[in-house]
Formats: sequence, C-alpha cells, structure tokens
Amino acid sequence: MMRLIKIVCTALIALQLSACGVLVVGGMVGGVTILADRRTPAVQAIDLGIEIEANSQLSRKFGDSGHIVVVSFNQKVLLIGEAKDETIKTQAGNDVKAMKNVRSLFNEIVIGPNSSLGQRASDAYLASNIKTQLIFSPDVPSNSMNISVESGRVYLMGILTQQEADKAKQIVSKVSGVKQVFAFFDIISEAEKQRLEQEGKARTSQPDTNPAPN
Repeated sequence: MMRLIKIVCTALIALQLSACGVLVVGGMVGGVTILADRRTPAVQAIDLGIEIEANSQLSRKFGDSGHIVVVSFNQKVLLIGEAKDETIKTQAGNDVKAMKNVRSLFNEIVIGPNSSLGQRASDAYLASNIKTQLIFSPDVPSNSMNISVESGRVYLMGILTQQEADKAKQIVSKVSGVKQVFAFFDIISEAEKQRLEQEGKARTSQPDTNPAPN
C-alpha cells in the first residue's frame, strides 16, 4: 500500500508542478517528498485517475474540435477550455459526469475557436504569478488548492474555510491580467480544518517499512 502511495505521490508532483496546481512540499514518506494536501492520498489518486482518463477520452473523441481541459479536486470535476459548438460542450460534460468517482461536475467550456499557443503561454505565466502570490500569503492554504487559468479567467478549487476562501479570491482578483475569478471550493469549518491538518501530519510521519526486528 505504501509503495502505491509513493508512486501516486510522485506522479502528482510531476503533474501538478508542470500544470496549474498549487501544491507545497509538506513532508517525507520513506524518503520520497510528498505534497501537503487536505485530501487523503487515496482521493489524490482518484483525482489523478479521473484527469488522466477524462482528458484522454475527450481528446480521442473530439480531436481538434475542442481544446478541453479536465481538472479534478476532491472528486469535483471542472471542464474548461473551448469547444466548436454547444453539442460538443454538452457531450463532453455528460461523458465526464458519467465516469466512476466523479462527485460533481462544473462545465465552464466556452464556445469558440481553440485558444492559441500564445494565449496558453500567457495563461501559464499568469498562473505562475498567482501561485507566487498565494504561496507567500500565510492565511491561504495554497497546498490544498488547484489553480487553472484559461484566457485570463481563473478557476480556483480546493478545501478551505470560508475565511481562507474569501482571502484567496481577494488576492487572486488583484493580480494583474486576471479577468474573472471563479471559485469551486469545498468549504469546511475551522474544526474540520484542524482535524484534516492533524491527519495529514500523522500520515507524513509514518514510515514506509516495518520496524527492523530486534
């Protein structure tokens, strides 16, 4: 089991650091750095599986008729990007919503031509700026958020208290280049926040092998 978690965490690191997720190093498991996150390792693995399967499925089905990006956080799935027409947007949403483990779906696909490489580069740069702002904001748990940017529109997902959510939206809205901010947070209480963080600390302190016999 621990070996599986290590593999999943390594994949998460590669995926999130190369995409738009905001994650911060939070601990060590058996010599492998993992990411502090209010999701359990099992839910992180489920989210990763949803993203891989859905992105592959939609790419095969629609090809150049759309530029659709699938983001999953805590089994809530967000669809962003562009589609040639409303039919493709609706079909993409229905296909992903029917997938196993999808808790809810937000279809924010825009009808229009696919974004240019220049626009995507601009979005990546904007996402980097937003991440920097949030990482250095002590009142915002950037380690338990995902940030996606599409044509200057910013989409926030995560597990936050109401105070954290309000602060995150306030910070992001003030970043130069941001056109709109959309938030799809799971709002939790302060008590739940403390419980999840304690569970996270307990997970990262566990060894990945059994103690050596005396």
